[in-house]
Amino acid sequence: MIRIEGISKSFQGKSILKNIDGVFEQGKPNLIIGASGTGKSVLLKCIVGLIPPDEGRVYYGEKEFTQANRDTKTEIRREIGMLFQGGALFDSKTVEENVMFPLDVLTNMPMPEKIDRVNFCLERVGLEGQNHKMPSEISGGMQKRVGIARAIVNNSHFLFCDEPNSGLDPQTAIVIDDLIMEITEEYNITTLVVTHDMNSVLGIGERIMFLYEGIKCWEGTKDDIMGTGVKEFDDFVFANKVMQKLRNNLK
Repeated sequence: MIRIEGISKSFQGKSILKNIDGVFEQGKPNLIIGASGTGKSVLLKCIVGLIPPDEGRVYYGEKEFTQANRDTKTEIRREIGMLFQGGALFDSKTVEENVMFPLDVLTNMPMPEKIDRVNFCLERVGLEGQNHKMPSEISGGMQKRVGIARAIVNNSHFLFCDEPNSGLDPQTAIVIDDLIMEITEEYNITTLVVTHDMNSVLGIGERIMFLYEGIKCWEGTKDDIMGTGVKEFDDFVFANKVMQKLRNNLK
């Protein structure tokens, strides 16, 4: 579980996040959604420690992260896996080398054990036998799966996904969503997904936090989104024609 309390952040006098509280539950995908520029990615970066919040605290389980000493932060970061928006694979490294990278940096694991762990993770995301290909030789969807394998290779307890379906066709996006859901449940990890993709919200939105102009405007599940009564949330959700049709069919 991850808990955030009173997270606020400004840049050059402009308030981006305003007193955000929330709990991201273990064993289910937790989504942060909202239009572009609402603070989703800034909140994610505050939680993982890429940028410090101006106010507020982040807890990983019972461990306070924001004000922790370097050793505690390092310990927590060893338990974090990250799937970046563009995949963020190293172009000059093979699939195997990309997945192995966290093990090289964070562990003293012997090479044979690293290879076994990499092979296990590649098999888990459906990429067995792709070890020696370069990122340029595989599709965008396969690159995202490599990114997921890399994110879980170090037995991560916390998985962060920043726009995991960006640039993917709808069918491949469903594959990635399903994989994120399966891994979250199978390994009972705390998964946090930043997205504006309503297909993801409807597919894996076990817990949803909606941000509007830096404020947490609504929180609930995918089963609650049809009748929130929150204008800003409804405007965001039903801007999509498919969602408008779905709402009309339910009336």
